[in-house]
Amino acid sequence: MKRYVIKRLVALIAILFCVSIIIFTIMYFVPGDPALIVLGSNSTVCERDAYRAALGLNDPFTVQLGHYLYQTFIKFDLGDSYISRAPIITEFSLRVPRTFLLGMICLVINVIVGIPLGITCALHQNSWIDHVISVFAMMGVAIPGFWLAMLMVQLFSQSLGWLPPMGIESWKCWIMPVIAGALGGIANNLRMTRSSVLETIRADFVTTARAKGLAEKKVTYRHMLPNALIPILNQLGGQFGMIISGTVIIETVFSFPGVGTYMLSGISNRDYPVVRGCVLILAIFSAMAVLLVDLAYGLIDPRIKAQYVSFAAKKGVKKNG
Repeated sequence: MKRYVIKRLVALIAILFCVSIIIFTIMYFVPGDPALIVLGSNSTVCERDAYRAALGLNDPFTVQLGHYLYQTFIKFDLGDSYISRAPIITEFSLRVPRTFLLGMICLVINVIVGIPLGITCALHQNSWIDHVISVFAMMGVAIPGFWLAMLMVQLFSQSLGWLPPMGIESWKCWIMPVIAGALGGIANNLRMTRSSVLETIRADFVTTARAKGLAEKKVTYRHMLPNALIPILNQLGGQFGMIISGTVIIETVFSFPGVGTYMLSGISNRDYPVVRGCVLILAIFSAMAVLLVDLAYGLIDPRIKAQYVSFAAKKGVKKNG
């Protein structure tokens, strides 16, 4: 199991390194002059040249890339914003907890609502309950999150006046962003759980358990569900990454002061360090979520345990031999 953890950590570092190189390369070749945007069209050519030289924008691509990777992975410094000249890490210290909390709330709601509904559908296959919930799931998958967010603002804020349309001043400000961010995940979890449980119901070990005369509750909760939930657990990491990435749109609609709105402002202003830092932070969220799910998967799934136990045993035999 130790080897499994080390392997996943190495893969995590490699992913973040590749993401950093890719986003730096994209931002390097994006049209636009940060000096012109920051200093304005009234600035002189000499002033813009001096600004570029101060930021190192005149250096070759390889030099800038090497400096960026050194600052990011050796000094753990994401740089300063071109516009505000403030350290990006300071802004992240305020925004990252909000985005993380929003994503976690959405993920928890996805799990506690989507999985039980999926189990209910599977246990009542082809009944009216199954049909009604399945229709809800299809609607949740089909409705775009940004459209739902704008519709909620129009209905609950402008028309009814029940909820504030923006900000984080009170708990009411979180209701619409959470609903808009969680609906798609609930629908996906519901459909995935239903399919997984239906597949497990037909498995031989479930049939054997019933043949032994076990109570239906024991068959369901002790034998069927633990095995049916393994593939669902595997997708939760990717789902959390999708939720965090989707906050760019959700936060923009609700003017939620998180990483998403910060990145959008950086894109609009050609603030390259802000965009690179935001993309890296979102990649870290996604990679860490997948890592935690992989580790949990390794602890739950006996096949992975057996694989690495067998490898360790063979290695020990070779050493002794």
